[in-house]
Amino acid sequence: MTQTGRRANGFAIGITAAVVAVLIALVGVVVWLNNSAAQQGDKPTSSHITDSGSIVFGSGKANTITTYVDFLCPICNQFEQAEGSTIQKLIADGRASLEVQPVAILDGRSVPAGYSSRAASAMYSVAIHDYEHASAFMQALYAQQPEEGSAGLTDEQIVGVAKQAGVTVTGDLENEIKTHRYQKF
Repeated sequence: MTQTGRRANGFAIGITAAVVAVLIALVGVVVWLNNSAAQQGDKPTSSHITDSGSIVFGSGKANTITTYVDFLCPICNQFEQAEGSTIQKLIADGRASLEVQPVAILDGRSVPAGYSSRAASAMYSVAIHDYEHASAFMQALYAQQPEEGSAGLTDEQIVGVAKQAGVTVTGDLENEIKTHRYQKF
């Protein structure tokens, strides 16, 4: 075999090895992502929580309002302050239902990270244990919304907010709030 032929052969082997390495890396990433998705936390279940995780308030079949709420998000709070009473009236009149989807978009904006998902987890726990006060709890969380970049409310403070909102805080509910049962959902 000539020198040029050996170089071409070596080049082809090198390219093939690189492609195989990239494919192995891609398979590894896919496996890791699938395992990460499989480690999703407990799914909140209740007659008032949809399969997608929305907490449903009201039974207005004709109109459904869906909101995505992050309890650290100042814009979400502004929306709640501006439109919350109107939405509550529509629900009370039976003209609409509200689907609240807690999210943790700003989870990394608290120090340490995690306030948004802890508050969302607490919202699910309250909706399961004391649904009648879940809306008041949501409004109370916004009323005491911490600044971005802060530590956020402690677990004890979140329990206190629940009590102030009229939530019956049982031992089970307090434990769920403090252990962040639905934080990974």
